[in-house]
Amino acid sequence: MIKAYFWAGAALVALAANAVAAQEAAGPPSASDATRAAQQAAAAELPDEGTRDGDFSTRGFIATRIDPVIVNAAGKPVWNLAAYAFVDGPGPDTVHPSLWRHMRHLKHHGLYRVTDNVWQVRGFDLSNMTIIRGATGWIVIDPLTSVETARAAMELVNATLGPRPVSAVIYSHSHADHFGGVRGVVDPADVTAGRTQVIAPHGFMEEATSENVIAGGAMLRRAAYQFGTGMAPGATGQMGSGIGIAVSGGTLSLIAPTATIASTGEVREVDGVSLEFQIVSGSEAPAEFNVFVAPEKTFLAAEIATCTLHNILTPRGAKVRDARAWAHYLDEAATRYGPRSDVVISSHCWPTFGQAEGTAWLTAQRDNYRWLHDQTVRRMNRGETMAEIAEGLENAPPPGLADEWSTHGYYGTVSHNSKAIYQFYLGWYDAVPANLHAHPPVERAARLIEALGGADRTLALARNAMAAGDYRWSSDLLQNLVFAAPDNAGAKALLAESYEQQGFQSESAIWRNQFLTAASDLRQGRATASAAQSTDLIAAISTQELLDSAATRFAPERFGARKLTVALDLTDRKEQATIEANGSVLIGRDGALPAAPDVTLRGPRAMLLAMLFLKQPVSAMQTAGLQVEGDAAALQQLIDALDPVPQGFDIVTP
Repeated sequence: MIKAYFWAGAALVALAANAVAAQEAAGPPSASDATRAAQQAAAAELPDEGTRDGDFSTRGFIATRIDPVIVNAAGKPVWNLAAYAFVDGPGPDTVHPSLWRHMRHLKHHGLYRVTDNVWQVRGFDLSNMTIIRGATGWIVIDPLTSVETARAAMELVNATLGPRPVSAVIYSHSHADHFGGVRGVVDPADVTAGRTQVIAPHGFMEEATSENVIAGGAMLRRAAYQFGTGMAPGATGQMGSGIGIAVSGGTLSLIAPTATIASTGEVREVDGVSLEFQIVSGSEAPAEFNVFVAPEKTFLAAEIATCTLHNILTPRGAKVRDARAWAHYLDEAATRYGPRSDVVISSHCWPTFGQAEGTAWLTAQRDNYRWLHDQTVRRMNRGETMAEIAEGLENAPPPGLADEWSTHGYYGTVSHNSKAIYQFYLGWYDAVPANLHAHPPVERAARLIEALGGADRTLALARNAMAAGDYRWSSDLLQNLVFAAPDNAGAKALLAESYEQQGFQSESAIWRNQFLTAASDLRQGRATASAAQSTDLIAAISTQELLDSAATRFAPERFGARKLTVALDLTDRKEQATIEANGSVLIGRDGALPAAPDVTLRGPRAMLLAMLFLKQPVSAMQTAGLQVEGDAAALQQLIDALDPVPQGFDIVTP
């Protein structure tokens, strides 16, 4: 439920062997003639390879871990450094040539020297860990996603550079892959005692703990598509995540900041090192900053600039981002920090060395987002719909931008981002009244298939489209047919083939993941969802947010036309709250207790969570020590009226 994409990487390690075995049993899929032709055409349009990225992605390599497999306390693998060792030489027909080339650079892992006193650990998780030598210890920026990978990274740092304590941890922004491993690099006791600072942008805690609480069920399921959960790395399988290899499957943690930064240009002396911050909140993350390491002339662009076009709206789901603000922040970075920096680094991908090169790289990133924003709005104001805008911009990128590898869509895409910008300004509705109140998908599909002449004729039309290499049209036809006739095995098998070929042709790693995951779901059924909550994040989330989240699972038809007021006295946190339920809604209110409640609960907040989220019976909580005064039977009716925490749902089948 919290930071959905965190769990999406676990199966990449844990289920890889099963996925490989299943694939070998069925025989590996192959590229169609149309896909081979599309790959050849794409290769012909790519810019020259050059030597820049090959040089920069390996420059400064010092060492890596001997055992490539990182395990958790139970001995279960959570990461495999060698998972993409197969990416070498000419690319296969089943991988877009640009994505194959991208993964050749992205697969590198280990400890890398950036400058005399700055290093990065790359390839140990989706994100990078940046290490700065302070006067007394290490300053760690972005301690990866999980405790296990972060601990392994710090072990490599200390074993290679010499052991030192961690004097400061800096979170560049409020996404879990930039703070989740913090307990792998520092003991919370050292933070409490003041021996280690934890610095973050203003608003970090609110954003880090709340982003995916309300919509967590949907985000978790969609993240499985975005990151290719359960797919084995391979030429016909998962090919990274665009900004990194994948998301590690270990333990997520969080330690609250001891200091925050609120304004651009603010300078802090952190363990003897002068750091200047640029606030970029509202771009890639709602709370985010970049860091200029003044003594080393090194600029950390966090995640507003990486080796790929990013997402204005992630396929897993999130609040749409402001592309115009993003471009403005990049312009500020290029003009204020680029000329002062001998190297530009990011929290993903590899560095860019040289003042001129770094400034030009930031400028190209700026121009990419600015072009996307301005040309989307320009076409939008001419009356084009989001689909028309996406098609037009995809087919007419400026030559100057297309020649820069880092502006290519390995993560975000021109198509997806232009639609997101349209949504940012106008929402989902295209002003065509037929779309204002269209039938829902299954009902529409049934009518459409009937209008096309039935299932057999629709299947024949789809086969013709497949033979012509028009996979976009074939999947449109077939997805409707599957929704109208979910037991039609031929339609599901052909739709899986159509999605597979589109995945093979995708330059974006996460588009590939979505197409191939859909194909797997159609052939093998949806994998059972499994996730464990992070106790650190649950503890950090406000009681108000937890009550609001519970309210989104309230089924009034099961509760009936009655009213119930519950007083909550959370003894461990010295908090008080109220729940009011009626035949329509559940209202949670953090604050004073109500004057005349029907039920009063006294106990630690964990017991409230057990009832609201795990649906533990009231009687069991009383046995465990929860004090219940008043109408316990009515309270149980309320618990029974809550849906279970979502564990996934079907996407390509109704």
